[in-house]
Formats: sequence, structure tokens, C-alpha cells
Amino acid sequence: MNTPAAALPSPTTAQRWRGRLPGLLLTGAVAAAAMGLAPLPWLQRHGISALTLAIVLGIALGNTLYPRLAASAGAGVGFSKHWLLRAGIVLYGLRLTFQDIGQVGVGGVLTDALVLTSTFALAWWAGTRWFRLDRESALLIGAGSSICGAAAVMAAEPVVRGRADQVTVAVSTVVVFGTLAMFLYPALYQLNLAHGWIPMDTQAYGVFTGSTVHEVAQVVAAGRAVSEGAADTAVIAKMVRVMMLAPFLIGLSMLLARGGMPGACGQRTKIVVPWFAFGFVAVAGLNSLQVLPAAIVSAAIDLDTVMLAMAMAALGLTTHVSALRKAGMKPLLLALLLFGWLLAGGLGINLGVRALLG
Repeated sequence: MNTPAAALPSPTTAQRWRGRLPGLLLTGAVAAAAMGLAPLPWLQRHGISALTLAIVLGIALGNTLYPRLAASAGAGVGFSKHWLLRAGIVLYGLRLTFQDIGQVGVGGVLTDALVLTSTFALAWWAGTRWFRLDRESALLIGAGSSICGAAAVMAAEPVVRGRADQVTVAVSTVVVFGTLAMFLYPALYQLNLAHGWIPMDTQAYGVFTGSTVHEVAQVVAAGRAVSEGAADTAVIAKMVRVMMLAPFLIGLSMLLARGGMPGACGQRTKIVVPWFAFGFVAVAGLNSLQVLPAAIVSAAIDLDTVMLAMAMAALGLTTHVSALRKAGMKPLLLALLLFGWLLAGGLGINLGVRALLG
């Protein structure tokens, strides 16, 4: 007679960790390779971060060797994709402080908020109405374009409940159009400087770049192409935009619960409380007090990069190229529309806020 499932002994903590070990070693190896390659000059010049490399390497392995390892490595890969992601988002708060807000002023905060909300609203509306994408894909692409690239996509995934292939498609759009922005923004600045179409100094260019370009690494590259001062301002504006990630996730969860698709038995979708978002704000607040030694902060940021890279590797390992092909051109077309809005609409918002506040 078979033993009832309820009577079976649950695995001990040690047994669970032994089961996760192969997958953790695999995602750790992919993350280490990505972090080792990221400092290469060509990758640095093109703003390709370790996180981007981790997902690319993960996809390569996920469609070749990983299927033969999935049975033994699946538990650890799943742990990386779920728990290491959340821990990485929490530690991401060490990259900024509340004092950053003061450096860009009210104008910078208002500009970031308007760019974020308008871009995400456009993604939701156009993605589901014009391009007929599923809601999850539209929201993930919108999160990546409007806030902070791949990190925002991954942070929004638990709230949106997106699949691995949807997350990967959204991250891919960040890579494509964020990379394009790195080259286009400095070229347009120099063109404007030569013709004097719009009054824009290096500081204004920095705020514009930080409020509209996707990834932090891409913001740095686009800023440095003009000047170090422009890069500094751009990074601060970008960090303020990153700080808006937590209230964005909470608001998104409430919106989806209020107007989302009915769940089982006709009930509305419950609010998904992104507790890691509160941890993100708490860590940023702690960092703002400047009570932690610089060495500890630096080590924690390095650890954070490792955890996020492992999460990206796990995402790549569980993504099949066939799913990316199935997504087709619609996600790229939506991302192209959002890129155009960030460039033109974002510029209009920047100029409008400057004119409003003098």
C-alpha cells in the first residue's frame, strides 16, 4: 500500500540546499563568466553590463547543454531566479541615497516622475490596444523602458506574473534600444550644439539622459560621451528614477488588483505585495545615513551584482529560443514606440518642467 503524500517526511533544510547546489553552481559559473567578460573595453564602450551578458550566456546554455542538466539543476536555478532576484533588488538600494534627490532638485524629480508614468501608461495602452500583446509582455516592456531597464523588468515580474520568455523578450528590448540611445543621444547633442535649435547645456543634457535612457550603464556611456559633468548629472537623475521603483511596484500591484483579470471563481486578482520593494527603500534609507563603512558598502554592491547576474543567468537558462521567435516583431515595435516617446516626449517633458520652474 502506498504511503499517503501527507505522511511522507518533508525534506530537511540540509537536503533542500543539497538539491539546490548544482543549480546554484551553474548559475554562479555563468554569472562569474559574465562578470569576467564585462570589463572588456569593447563591451564597456557599448555599455553592455554583466547582467546583459549573464542572460545572453544563460540563453546560449539553456538551448544547448542545460536541458540535459535540468533534472538535477532545476531546483537551484529556480532558487536563483526567485530568491536571489529579490535579495538583489533589496541590495540595489545601496547604489543610491535620498541625498541624490536634493542634487537634481524638484525639477529633476518631477521630470523623472512624468517620464516614468507617461512611458508606462503608453506601454500599457499601446501594447494591449495597438499591438495586441498580452498584458504581461506589455507591462514588462513598459517597466524596462520607463524605470531602469533589466532590473525593473525582473522586479516587476513577480507583480505582473510574467513567464520567463516574456521577461527575456522585455530585457532584449532594453538591450536593443538602450544601446541605440547611447550612440544617438550624444550625436543629437552635438548636432543641436552646432545649430542651436534647443537651449541645452551639459547639465540639462545630463538630466534628459538620466530621465529617458534605459540602463544605468547606458546612461553613464551616453553622459561620458559629452562630458564627465554631464555623466555625473545623468547618473544622479537616473538614480532618482531608480528610487521610484518601489512606489511603482506597489502602485502597479494595486492597479492590477483593482482592474485586473478575474481570478479563480470570478474573484479579482489579489494585491501582490512586493515586500522586496520595501526592503529596497529601507536599504537606500540606511545608505543615506552614511553609517556603513565604505568597504562594506562596496562589498555589498559587488555581492548584489553577483546575485542579480545569477538571477539573470537563471532566467536565460529557462528561456527557449522558440519562445523568443514566437513573440515576433510586436514587442520590438512597442519598444520602438516607447523609445520614440522617451526621445521626443521625454525632451518635451524636460523642457516643459524647466520652463515651469524657471
